[in-house]
Parts: sequence; structure tokens; C-alpha cells
Amino acid sequence: MKHYDEKQMQENILYLEALSEQYPNIQSAAAEMINLHAILDLPKGTEHFLSDIHGEHEAFRHILNNASGSIREKIDDLFSNTLTSEQRAELATLIYYPKEKLSVYKSEITDIEEWYRLTLIRLLAICRHISSKYTRSKVRKTLPKHYAYIIEELMFGDSGKKDRETYHENILHTIIEAGQADVFILSLCDTIKRLIVDKLHIVGDIFDRGARPDIVLDDLMMHHGVDIQWGNHDILWMGAASGSMACIAAALNNAFSYGNLDTIEVGYGISLRDLSLLQRMFTAAEMLNALCRKVLLRIRPTPQTIRCLLPICTRRLPLFSLSLKVSLSAAILTLI
Repeated sequence: MKHYDEKQMQENILYLEALSEQYPNIQSAAAEMINLHAILDLPKGTEHFLSDIHGEHEAFRHILNNASGSIREKIDDLFSNTLTSEQRAELATLIYYPKEKLSVYKSEITDIEEWYRLTLIRLLAICRHISSKYTRSKVRKTLPKHYAYIIEELMFGDSGKKDRETYHENILHTIIEAGQADVFILSLCDTIKRLIVDKLHIVGDIFDRGARPDIVLDDLMMHHGVDIQWGNHDILWMGAASGSMACIAAALNNAFSYGNLDTIEVGYGISLRDLSLLQRMFTAAEMLNALCRKVLLRIRPTPQTIRCLLPICTRRLPLFSLSLKVSLSAAILTLI
């Protein structure tokens, strides 16, 4: 361990004084050093990278729920010798979509109390397995506040001794008898999903052609640990939200091109009725002519630029539709 001499202590006096406020004595400083050294020996938490979501909120939610297959992998590690493949798949689906699956199981299973007991035991075993790479303090922070103490007792209590096993069985029995089994299952499923991925990294393009990027953003705002690197499609929508006419036009064009207006009308409550009424008043050719003329007036091309634009419209833009070429040419000719 490194020791400071008098000169080094004087050089770092401001830093040491600041530390002394947090660790006022040798015991508190030593305890923190022991804790940090121990944490360095733990495995690194899982980091999950996602990119090009493009507003596909349903696919995004499914990937978040199953942690790209990591949850099923942990289930197979624990129960490959005790549960069939079908039973392991059902347990995984329960963790992915607990609310939906609980309503199904409650209507199909006859001995629901025994199912509750076995399910809680299995979920606790998964929690215990995936929490091994974290400190007890970090795990405690992921637990729901109302039941944190009980879940922690069930997760970390020594179940190897008979009296402890009886103690745990009594806790589970009371949970079921008090009608709180559903709440505990939901809490444990959420805890598993929070522990399985320590950090989520979004690497660009939340927005684009998908139906509801706004839902993706809402989910990310609720996530326990996420960072975002914005992509070009995200910047486009930021520009549109900031009032850039070019960005607004591009965002609308994308929505129309993919036949998807849910983000604009449902997600952000922006009515496009006026735009629809405008479209009915003019033909496509009239709207193109007006748009092209407005663009050309905005950029104020010189006569030399205009002479260059004419052949481009007629020969060099094979990707442009004929109507747009005609509209551009007509707009250019009016400016000559």
C-alpha cells in the first residue's frame, strides 16, 4: 500500500481535506478501502449494447425483457437437470411478461398455491444466481422498497440448515396466504431484469421508420442505467422539435414514406388535419411547382446556377420522378 511523506501530504492537502469530510477517521477510511478492493475482485457487470432501434418499440421491449437471451441462459444453467425444456421456456416467458402470464396461469392451474410456492423458489434462485457478481448493497438498492427486507432474507439467508429452511418456508406460506404472491412475483421478475444487465448503451437511431419511438424514449427514461449516443435520425427529430423547417419537412416525409403517422399524431399529439386539407386543395403537380419555386427563391440562384440546373433536371437525376423534374424545370424557367 502506498504511503505519503510529509511533502506529498502538503502537495495534496486540499484533496485530503476534502476526503476527510467523507472519511473523518482511520476506521471509516480503512472500511472504504477494504470495500473498494473487494469490489475490484468481483466480475464486471453485464453491459448491453443496442443500436438502430428505428422506433420499433415492440421489438425493443422484447429485447429489453429477455436481455438478448441472457435470462434464458441463466435459467438453463440452474434448471437444466430439474426442469424440462418446456418448463424452462415457460419460466423465461413469465420473467419477460409477468403480468400477462400471471393472468393466464391463474385461469389454467388448479393448485395455484403450490404453483406460487415453486415459482417463488425458482425466481429467488435465479435472483441469487445473477446477483453473485454484485455487492449486497447494490443488490439491496434494486429491490422494491416495501419488500426489500423479506426478499433479501429469502435470497441470502443460509438455507442449508433445517431451521432456516423452515423459516423460509414460513415466509413463502405467509406471502401466499396474505394474497401477495402476485406482487412478489412481479417484483422478483423486475429485479431479475435489473440485475441481469448492469448498463444499457444505446448507440444511435432511436427514431426513424418504426411506429412509436416515443415509447422507446419513455422506456429508456425509466431504465435504471442507460447512456445514449444520438444518431442522425435522432438529430433530425431534435431539429424538427426545435422548429427547423427543413427537419420538419424531412421528418414528415419519412412518416409519409413509411405510411406511419403514429409518432406524430398519437405519440406527440400533433394534428396533421390541416396538411391533409391542403393536399386535397391542390394537385400534386401544383404543390411540386409551388415547392420548387419557393426553394429556388430561398436559395436565390444566379443566372449561371440556373443554366446549370436545367440539364441536371432533365438528364442527371434518374432517381427523381418525371413530375419533379418537370416542376423543377418550370420553376427554374420562371426565374430566368
